[in-house]
Amino acid sequence: MLVLILAYLGGVLTILSPCILPVLPFVFARSDRPFMRNGLPMLLGMAITFAAVATLAALGGGWAVHANQYGRYVAMLVLAFLGLTLLSTRLAEWITRPFVALGNRLSQRSAGDGDSVWAAAGLGVATGLLWAPCAGPILGLLLTGAALNGASVHTTLLLLTYAAGAATSLGLALLIGGKVFALMKRSLGAGEWVRRALGVLVLCGVAAIALGLDTGLLTRVSLASTGGIEQKLINAVRPAPAPQPVLKAGEPLPVEGTLPSLAGATQWLNSPPLTTEALRGKVVLVDFWTYSCINCIRALPYVRGWADKYKDHGLVVIGVHAPEFAFEKDPANVTKAVKDLGVDYPVALDNDYAIWKGFDNEYWPAHYFIDAQGQIRHHHFGEGEYRESEDVIRQLLADAGQKNLPGGYVSDDHRGVEAAASDDPTRSPETYVGYARAMNFVGGRVARDEAHDYHAPASLAVDQWSLDGRWTVRDENAQLERAGGRIVYRFRGRDLHLVLGPAADGKPIRYRVSIDGKPPGADHGMDTDADGHGTITSQRLYQLVRQAHGSGERLFEIEFLDPGVQAYAFTFG
Repeated sequence: MLVLILAYLGGVLTILSPCILPVLPFVFARSDRPFMRNGLPMLLGMAITFAAVATLAALGGGWAVHANQYGRYVAMLVLAFLGLTLLSTRLAEWITRPFVALGNRLSQRSAGDGDSVWAAAGLGVATGLLWAPCAGPILGLLLTGAALNGASVHTTLLLLTYAAGAATSLGLALLIGGKVFALMKRSLGAGEWVRRALGVLVLCGVAAIALGLDTGLLTRVSLASTGGIEQKLINAVRPAPAPQPVLKAGEPLPVEGTLPSLAGATQWLNSPPLTTEALRGKVVLVDFWTYSCINCIRALPYVRGWADKYKDHGLVVIGVHAPEFAFEKDPANVTKAVKDLGVDYPVALDNDYAIWKGFDNEYWPAHYFIDAQGQIRHHHFGEGEYRESEDVIRQLLADAGQKNLPGGYVSDDHRGVEAAASDDPTRSPETYVGYARAMNFVGGRVARDEAHDYHAPASLAVDQWSLDGRWTVRDENAQLERAGGRIVYRFRGRDLHLVLGPAADGKPIRYRVSIDGKPPGADHGMDTDADGHGTITSQRLYQLVRQAHGSGERLFEIEFLDPGVQAYAFTFG
């Protein structure tokens, strides 16, 4: 119920967002007509269509993307006709003449036809196909949940509730606007001019959407104007994450629950399928991870170390691989990553997030410590506190009757990409390249799911980034269509990583990195030489920069010498 309330309030707030501007003319075009027969059916059609399209987007299928794109073209054509009919009654007669047999309802000339509930609902469907609300914190939360859980009744209900909130605020605006327009007509005799002005605004709205202003410039303005309000709502409605448990010497560990079923794994690596029953009598460490997650990679040496150190003393380590990106669902990719990363303990592929949901987990990495009776006794989210975690393992093993446990702690002297992050609190945030979760992008509008020429600006502020060249930006990545394309980012941090992969054909892709316009030299990462050269051979995280001294602000640029690269996300250390 709290999530539904949050979704509804997020929708209500869209009236404050500039992203709503392109569709306002479509709503107000019928403001002089009875609300129950015109305004309400239109808003309902808009809400239902948006929820349906957004649910299809959760499926992530290319067919859904293309179907929606064609629907947008049809919707723009329909609403452009509406704008033209508002401009001129003669033009309306001429345009609608071929459609009279079909009962065209767009012309305002016929009062009976103009009040058709079905005509109003049809215009709402067209508006719903075109509406692209700004992905602020609340809508971002809903879309992330939809991507995680897939299309379902629950997903559709949340998106419909969000759209209902938007329809509520638009409905109030429509009721007020209708009274204002009626007053203008009576007092000024300006009915014809008001109608024509609405026609111009409708055509301007269609043009704005066709030019991508609703997903480009207006999105950036909108996030600045409503993001703070939405984040406060999220913080108020959603409980804060549970704090990390504090361990006190000599006190028993609390019981936090029981080990959920592992039957939902889609595949097992390095082991036959494990069950909760077979694990009784063993101390179990469950590590939720995904192979392109830098935080998981930095925690992995400790998990490997614990598995090796205590495997002969009753500890079973299970890596639950819960993918973040689509390519991480490919068993072949995970198998290769497991081998490359030296993971030899059992790994459960949790492509359906069944185990993730069983633990009610929300984090990568997340460690759950289970005693020999199958009870969860401790958990830790994220990096750090490795000695405390090892103390928990030792305590649970001792409670299970294990003696002569090896002393000391797993070494923290790790190198390369597995080394701990710097302690710079100002380092740049994780930044996604796909439009579903992108932020701080500059350099023009983002053309969703279609090839577009991008031009990086001459200068960037810290944490801003841009594309340059011909790219196709999708929900979770951007793919380069022609050789010579670039990505630039002004960042802060010791390390810069970028999740990259080749195109479907798997051909290697060469790249060249520069820092402040020069080869990186001593500041090159593991996957780049001193001259800045490297090659993309598989879908994974690439360490491109490791500053030899400090973690100050630098201008990063990567140029791809071959087409086809897919870029997913930046992370920093």
